Amino acid sequence: MYDPNNNELVNEEEYKQKGSNTSISHFYDKLLKIKDLMNTDTAKIIAQERHKYLEDFLQEFLDEWNGEK
Repeated sequence: MYDPNNNELVNEEEYKQKGSNTSISHFYDKLLKIKDLMNTDTAKIIAQERHKYLEDFLQEFLDEWNGEK
């Protein structure tokens, strides 16, 4: 799920061949970029809300991982 020593982003070609290095890196490789791909105003609003949810989840996960919570 997460390896702080192997959490580098992959480029598009690497992603097509083998995917993200970890589940958490997938957030950065793909999921956090989705909001910028929306076209309609409604989709942009929904995507912004979901993007915030993803950011909050990542922060919570990393805080727990680092023993801060």
